[in-house]
Amino acid sequence: MMIGKIMPYLRFIKQLVMKFAIFGNAYQVQKAAYAERLFCLLAQRHAQVCVSSEYYQFLTTRLKFDMPHVELFDGDDFTADMVISIGGDGTFLKSAARVGRKGIPILGINIGRLGFLADISPEEMEETVNEIYRQHYKVEERSVLQLQCDDVHLMQAPYALNEIAVLKRDSSSMITIHTAINGAHLTTYQADGLIVATPTGSTAYSLSVGGPIIVPHSKTISITPVAPHSLNVRPIVICDDWEITLDVESRSHNFLVAIDGGSSTCRETTRLSISRADYSIKVVKRFDHTFFDVLRNKLMWGADVR
Repeated sequence: MMIGKIMPYLRFIKQLVMKFAIFGNAYQVQKAAYAERLFCLLAQRHAQVCVSSEYYQFLTTRLKFDMPHVELFDGDDFTADMVISIGGDGTFLKSAARVGRKGIPILGINIGRLGFLADISPEEMEETVNEIYRQHYKVEERSVLQLQCDDVHLMQAPYALNEIAVLKRDSSSMITIHTAINGAHLTTYQADGLIVATPTGSTAYSLSVGGPIIVPHSKTISITPVAPHSLNVRPIVICDDWEITLDVESRSHNFLVAIDGGSSTCRETTRLSISRADYSIKVVKRFDHTFFDVLRNKLMWGADVR
């Protein structure tokens, strides 16, 4: 009898000490009720909550939320059992960048648009929180790309969960991208750019320019040109433990490097090396959410639009 009475108490203690770090976007005022609902659900579970300073400023100043019992943090100075990103895939990517090597699993609640990474709808929040406390969820390991070059500015944030892209900087002329894999010449692209994507990023920018959809656990990287000059050029998928080297020529003598959407100008003489990073990002998924379900629902596969 004593054991039967102690076990529920131990589970309750475990719930009390669960800690969440919350990230959100600071511009969707019209969807504030979803964030308020999330904080209420966590409060009901007596969760410890810490919030990024910029998101806290948005919630308390713009939305007039009363949040007396939360911790604040700046940058990546936080610890938690789980990170919750409330927004769209862009918010998820920013959250993942700040989680970095911490190994903290990330749950994405989608109040944005498409939502491949953040695939929990607001209507599923309560059920999902209940499942988390029952430990009834799965964690997927997602590979990350790492950029190496001699540009100090680019090396301040060289990791990408989705993609690393080189793009022309001006609006008129193409760029020339000499591409090698493990030191062996692949081809020279004449194009508006080139996208190197993880399987996670295969449904993002890469998909919009005709890249292949890749299942998350395939241990591959895709290389997809943007508006190539030759119609013969097609995307290619390679092993993710191979290294890609890019040497770019441009009439303007510079080009853009975009890492998960954030772009910087780079000198023509800069050699870029792209490889798999030595850490991964952990993504929280519900058991009844599969990658193929997301494809059907988000891309409307099989839907008859007639």
